[in-house]
Amino acid sequence: MMTTTTNAGATSDDQRAQSVFYRAIWRWHFYAGLFVVPLMIVLAVTGSIYLFKPQLDRLMYGDLMNVVHTSGSAQSYTSQVAAAQTVYPAASVGKIRPSDAHDRSTEISMSTSDGRNLTVFVNPYTNQVLGERDEDWNLQTVALKLHGELLIGTVGDRIIELAACWAILLTLSGIYLWWPRSKSGIWGTWLPRLRSKNKRIFWRDLHAVPGMYASLIVLFLLITGLPWTGYWGENFANISSKYPNQLWSNIPESTALTGSLNTTTDKVVPWAVEQAPLPQSDPDHAEHRGNGASAPVPSSATEGPQAATPVTLDSVIAVAKARGVIASFTVTPPSSAKGVYTIAAVANDPADEATIHVDQYSGAILADIRWRDYALVPKAVSMGISLHEGKYFGLPNQLLALFGAMTVLLLSVSGVVLWWKRRPAGRLGAPNLPANFPHWKPVLLLVALASLAFPLVGASLLFMLVLDLTLFRFAPRLKQRFA
Repeated sequence: MMTTTTNAGATSDDQRAQSVFYRAIWRWHFYAGLFVVPLMIVLAVTGSIYLFKPQLDRLMYGDLMNVVHTSGSAQSYTSQVAAAQTVYPAASVGKIRPSDAHDRSTEISMSTSDGRNLTVFVNPYTNQVLGERDEDWNLQTVALKLHGELLIGTVGDRIIELAACWAILLTLSGIYLWWPRSKSGIWGTWLPRLRSKNKRIFWRDLHAVPGMYASLIVLFLLITGLPWTGYWGENFANISSKYPNQLWSNIPESTALTGSLNTTTDKVVPWAVEQAPLPQSDPDHAEHRGNGASAPVPSSATEGPQAATPVTLDSVIAVAKARGVIASFTVTPPSSAKGVYTIAAVANDPADEATIHVDQYSGAILADIRWRDYALVPKAVSMGISLHEGKYFGLPNQLLALFGAMTVLLLSVSGVVLWWKRRPAGRLGAPNLPANFPHWKPVLLLVALASLAFPLVGASLLFMLVLDLTLFRFAPRLKQRFA
């Protein structure tokens, strides 16, 4: 009898402890949702817009991007840039995207004296300037700025990062809350009760069941978006993106990194090379003599290195084509006396990515980084980014990512409706935290693990834990407002 009584008591205690732990997770799931939902709606809407940037660009700027192919040969790229500078004489030239098809214009990034950032389109056959696109305030750019930094710079970047990290914990806690704990039927667990006359059941199932099915793709989108964030992404890149030392042997390096060429809205170089050193040109020598450097650019395929020509935009583009860089590459010219030409291909398939730095004086290849040079983690991140942006396998990839974004919208809206329907009048309606919480050690362990994985979340999680265990307990009125 004693044994039976003890086991029954132990079972009862375990069930009570599980119930208390469930209520605690539910409470934090609730608080996380209040913070995350508005930002998840922003991310889902803006991400859906930017997913279809290629189609939107063709629809909105087709008259600038497309040209009529004539029988004549294309003009030199140097003359095309000069034509753009004639129209915008006070503007500085940024990256150049050479025409990648017979019917495509050349795109030249320019910054004007009044602070505008433009893409100028030039007909490669006639040097005619077709028009411009404002890269600060077009639909796709605004969507990306909202998606990445809420239009408020670094502060917005940190808020988005914090929301994405919290959303990961929100998704994981949602799976825990959904997880079946009894031999219940399929309705309400595997299939939503959409015909229920009880609206709370309807909205609960519309929130929980689709969330369970889409949890993996939502987690994937959240995790693969983090590498572009300013704090977590930069620190993660510092740890993971290392390259063999022989790539930089005897090559002058600047204090700047290759990632300095990137901005929130203009990813000039692939993520995987952002932490790589940015080489420098050597203005004191007509020819680079570093052990790791290639020979100068020859004037033709039949001439040797000794017949080098002055380095021009056209000769640099010839290097890119000779080295098999995919057609949709860009060339960023040097911005100083020690700057380099940077050839970069941010490809749909990361295996086609390329980053080549060319000495502006000798034409020496100072670095040539390809997929084969990436370590395992940068390869995985690059693949994840390509899938996240809907690039890797075309339209099906875009539609799959769109499904994830629409699911986030559904979860956000249904969560808000569910909260509003169960909220007591005049109160927040947060699930109560048990007075004698027996699982504080596992919770502290979770906080510690979250802090290691996501430092910003760890700090905010610790802050909420302190509020829950101290302020709310000693301030009854405040607790009542949040209950």
